Amino acid sequence: MGSLSWLAAAAVFASLLAVGHCAAAGGVADFNATDADFAGGVGLNSSDAAVYWGPWTPARATWYGQPNGAGPDDNGGACGFKHTNQYPFMSMGSCGNQPLFKDGKGCGSCYKIRCKKDPSCSGRSETVIITDMNYYPVAPFHFDLSGTAFGKLAKPGLNDKLRHSGIIDIEFTRVPCEFPGLKIGFHVEEFSNPVYFAVLVEYEDGDGDVVQVDLMESKTAHGPPTGRWTPMRESWGSIWRLDTNHRLQAPFSIRIRNESGKTLVANNVIPANWRPNTFYRSFVQYS
Repeated sequence: MGSLSWLAAAAVFASLLAVGHCAAAGGVADFNATDADFAGGVGLNSSDAAVYWGPWTPARATWYGQPNGAGPDDNGGACGFKHTNQYPFMSMGSCGNQPLFKDGKGCGSCYKIRCKKDPSCSGRSETVIITDMNYYPVAPFHFDLSGTAFGKLAKPGLNDKLRHSGIIDIEFTRVPCEFPGLKIGFHVEEFSNPVYFAVLVEYEDGDGDVVQVDLMESKTAHGPPTGRWTPMRESWGSIWRLDTNHRLQAPFSIRIRNESGKTLVANNVIPANWRPNTFYRSFVQYS
């Protein structure tokens, strides 16, 4: 096996090890996901969670990480997003179980959530972003929130008291994401090389998610422009990869499609002298 092929294989293996997970707080085993509060046909169909401004739907919420933190220790998670304690995430991230996470295609989706039943709940709605995967759901729809996001649901001064509740009943509805001042960004992942290219896509207004990514090389190995889009494969979370049997010819254009079917093209967004572990901002956005 050539050195480049070995590097590509190592990169895939490393990506599998990198996927984080949620560790729900507060007695998860005490709740049954099929109890009477969720009777009446609320199923696990991911399309139920895909409609903007749909009816408020019952769910349950837990929290993980530090009480005033962004979730996982590295401020990342199973979507691949980093610095979720900074704008635009501002520590308002959440793990989602499968109907919300959607095998990674739900990464970046935005939801309004609110709680009313717990005496410490304010009843106000707050917006959270799916940034991680929930492996231990306690309900058909389960948001495992950052400590910050969970506390935001409380009445003034009762943040810690609400967090001590551990598991609470909430309601949610899908809403468009709004990231003022940001264009869509592409982070070239570590271990990318001339025959293996992996990129994290983030900051999409509107749906907030990406369901397909395609890459166009600037030219063929012999010089002429390719004019051809090559589909990338979802690696994990919001990271997409392309494994090839030839050296990729940069600069690269990237085309993305969101859940609503809208496409955007970032022309030559990855420069000829691209480097792994580097962020490149585009000039395109869904809004």
